[in-house]
Amino acid sequence: MHIILGLLGSIVTILVLLNRLRENGIDIGWLNPFTWHRRKTYRNEHDLTPAFKLDSPMDAAALYMVSIAKVDGDISKEQKDKIISLFESEFHLSSQDARDLLKSSVHLLSQTNEVFEKPGKVIERCFDKISPEQLKSICDLIDEVAKVEGSRSAEQQKLISKIKKACQKSKSSGW
Repeated sequence: MHIILGLLGSIVTILVLLNRLRENGIDIGWLNPFTWHRRKTYRNEHDLTPAFKLDSPMDAAALYMVSIAKVDGDISKEQKDKIISLFESEFHLSSQDARDLLKSSVHLLSQTNEVFEKPGKVIERCFDKISPEQLKSICDLIDEVAKVEGSRSAEQQKLISKIKKACQKSKSSGW
C-alpha cells in the first residue's frame, strides 16, 4: 500500500510541477507526441515553396515552360515572345493575361531553384485535375520552348527528361 501511495504522490507532484512551468511561460508541448506529429504534418503541408503549391495544370505548364527557358540563365527576348505567344494560342489568354502569367511564373521560379532539381513536385498537387492529353500538351510545349534558340542545351535536355519522367509517373499512377 505504501508503494502505491508513493507512486500516486510522485505523479501528483510531477503534474503540479508541469502546471507551474506552463503558468510561468515555459512550453513543454514539444514533449507531447501527438502535438509534435500534428505540427510536423502541418509544416510539411504548408511550408512548401510557392512553386510546389500550384493547383492548376495551366500554372504548372507555364512554370515548366519558363523553367526550360531559364535553366541556362536569363530568358532571351525570342524565348519570352515565344512563351507569350504560346500562352495566347494554347491557353487562350489575352495579351495582358499572358504577360501576367509569364511574370508570375518568373517570380515563382526566382523564389527557389528546387524546381530545376525536383520538377515532379510542381505537378504533384494537380495530378487529379490533369488529363493525359494535357500531359502530352505540356511535353509538346516545353519542346517548343526548348527549340526557340536552335538546338537544346545539355541542361535543357536534362530538365526536359525530368519533366517528362514526372509526367509519365502521373500517367502510370493515375490511369
